[in-house]
Amino acid sequence: MIDCVNAGHQSDSAHSIGEQLYAQSAKAYARMGDANQVRATLDAGRARLERLPRPEHREHHFVIDPDKWDFYEMDAYRMLGDDERATVHAQEVVRLGTAPDGTEVSPMRVAEARLTLGVAAARFGELEEAVSVAGRALQTSRKSLPSLLMVAGELTDELEQRYPRESLSQEFREQVTHIAAGAQTALGT
Repeated sequence: MIDCVNAGHQSDSAHSIGEQLYAQSAKAYARMGDANQVRATLDAGRARLERLPRPEHREHHFVIDPDKWDFYEMDAYRMLGDDERATVHAQEVVRLGTAPDGTEVSPMRVAEARLTLGVAAARFGELEEAVSVAGRALQTSRKSLPSLLMVAGELTDELEQRYPRESLSQEFREQVTHIAAGAQTALGT
């Protein structure tokens, strides 16, 4: 992964899509447990993003803007297990993704941020908070199920490891299993 990211950076340094390379690299380092490289990669990505002009069409899926960068930092820090930083970025993603009237303008980002808050709460020993905030994430009407289910799976793993006999853990696992089964049925698999 890291070699592919480096090759991508060599081929293009003028477009915001290259920021995803930094994000993917940071997540790869997080999976390896290399906190120093995660931070260095995220810092380099944010610095590069700040040098680029503000995007005109922020809603475009392949355009990276500063608001989306908090989402990537949240992911990398959650994967690394740096729950304090993951929480700070998740809270910022929720704030930026919610209009003053409470409408979620970035519902998928907000849902994943809530799942991240759930993972962090579980790791901090707050089972009820973890299940409550994560359950709210799964109730969103607009879903990118593969991504949501991946993060929900991380939370399910945390709950099963830390609270294997608690009914809240079992109920959350059943909720995720039900959603996953519904997704498979909808896809005809």
